[in-house]
Amino acid sequence: QVQLVESGGGLVQAGASLRLSCTASGRTFNTYSMGWFRQAPGKEREFVAAISRSGSVRVHADCAKGRFTISRDGAKNTVYLQMNSLKVEDTAIYFCVARYNDGGAFDYWGQGTQVTVSS
Repeated sequence: QVQLVESGGGLVQAGASLRLSCTASGRTFNTYSMGWFRQAPGKEREFVAAISRSGSVRVHADCAKGRFTISRDGAKNTVYLQMNSLKVEDTAIYFCVARYNDGGAFDYWGQGTQVTVSS
């Protein structure tokens, strides 16, 4: 079991940057691959990015490529999502997720952090 707590959301203007953080409980952080999803009002939840247990493999959705970067710090049990050049359409609740090993569904979800981008 792992518990995930996100932070770093907020209200920013278009073009600004934010860095989301997600801290995982427990001492087995490096056995979990991590990721981020988001859900905008009235839309389905969508995948944003994922990172392997070792951090050597990163996948970013088309909506994130070139603007967002996922990373992780094993010493801090934390995964990050650096978001640059934010757009109004990035407004959503962002969820941190985790799964045991590097494949399969994400079994663990955080409570989410709100990101609002104004024009």
